Amino acid sequence: MSTPLEFPASFVRPWKELLLSRQREQLGDLPDHHARDPESLITTSSLQTLYIGTGHSIFTRGILPAILGARSSVHFVTCYWAASPSLDAIRDTLLQLAASRRADGGAARSTLQVTIGFSSWGLFQKLFHTPSRDGQLYPPSQWCKLGLPDQTMLASGGIQLTVKSLFFTPFSVMHPKYVIIDEKRAFVPSCNVSWERWFEGCVELQGDLVQTLMAFHGRVWGTGADRSSTIEAADGRESGSSMADGDSRTLDTENSETMFSPEDEASAIKLLKITGNDNVPTILLPSPHHRNPRFSFFPFLSYSNPPMTPLNAALLTLFNNARRQIIILTPNVTSWPVLKALLDALSRGVDVQIRTNRGMMLIEQLVTAGTTTSLCLRKFVKQYQQLRVKSQSSDIEAPPVRLGKLEILYYKAVPRRRDMEDEPVVSHFKMTMVDHEYLVLGSGNMDRASWWTSQELGFLFYVPGVDWHKLWDGVLEKRMETYYRSRDD
Repeated sequence: MSTPLEFPASFVRPWKELLLSRQREQLGDLPDHHARDPESLITTSSLQTLYIGTGHSIFTRGILPAILGARSSVHFVTCYWAASPSLDAIRDTLLQLAASRRADGGAARSTLQVTIGFSSWGLFQKLFHTPSRDGQLYPPSQWCKLGLPDQTMLASGGIQLTVKSLFFTPFSVMHPKYVIIDEKRAFVPSCNVSWERWFEGCVELQGDLVQTLMAFHGRVWGTGADRSSTIEAADGRESGSSMADGDSRTLDTENSETMFSPEDEASAIKLLKITGNDNVPTILLPSPHHRNPRFSFFPFLSYSNPPMTPLNAALLTLFNNARRQIIILTPNVTSWPVLKALLDALSRGVDVQIRTNRGMMLIEQLVTAGTTTSLCLRKFVKQYQQLRVKSQSSDIEAPPVRLGKLEILYYKAVPRRRDMEDEPVVSHFKMTMVDHEYLVLGSGNMDRASWWTSQELGFLFYVPGVDWHKLWDGVLEKRMETYYRSRDD
């Protein structure tokens, strides 16, 4: 029997050291349990399905059908909540769930707890939002305004609904997106509940990670006795561990299976079913929200370093440890700590590919970062070219310096499909892959807001030897245009 795969100590050790070196800064964060015990975030998971496509397709093909099968609880967390086809589908799903429970007697046997948490509903909601960490609860009288069924319809099906929002001025949104069903099954989408026709991704997970996620959920979104009981139950599991350096293993790909769905070849809507990988080493990576230290309404005037959260520390450690290749897919790139780390990797001979958007959410970029993706990448390319000149003019007696290759691509919808409902107009999926061994999914972007102020949630999987990236690569290779590609010298 093969030895269980574990995270290499070459990653875990520097990641923990980086977190513990700035432990004091993390105390008082929401949540902050990881500040004293980073090991509590290390666990395992069983990846079931990967979905890509528009946000609406991910809800209707994956998340909402799973909610219809819920027996005891549904915890639904998103950032943006807006009138949209996705919201209509959520309402219809809750009504259908209530009706089915009435019909099969489930309503009489037990109560189904449904909680909905969001951060942004509109400008006035954010301007006048309570600063309390307990957030704002929405009574049944406001559910219809939120696009949800009324209390009578839900109660008739034995569904008890709680709706809550969290937001901290000026810019600290709760950016994570996840759905936990019966505390056994979790979906982690990149999409909001909104009308945007964006390219998104989602992973369905089972295994010990779900309890780790429940602990996070209880600390952030729970209240009173419910919060305590959730944390105690979730903390009862064993934490993960790391393996010694040099013990390189790969996932048991002989006993695993990946099945691509037979979709329309041209469509961006696809899924990948995964079997046989029941104990994938996984780390839950919270990134608590922060009001910018020495905050300025002009963020580019705030020169503080980003908070050293588990997510930020993991990404910096991965970039620093990279040996061969870094691949990033992100909506925006305005975080200079990211770009600096990538320049350092390039100088070590690591190839870097960035796939992003040319002009997505420009106003948001200017407000939160004081700059834009295109401006940052222009400066980044210039600094890379300076590295090339420096490497080529080195001392002729010194050993040659191999600079990593740089490729930057902008998303571009397929012109002939642009008006079709299944064609994303921009890319909102967040993915980082390092050396084809480490895969990071979740809510975090490579922009200043994600690295400084917003609450984020990432999921790091140690998956050497798998080819799941082919799912989104096959879609994106038809939807990318080159901004910069370094020459082979």
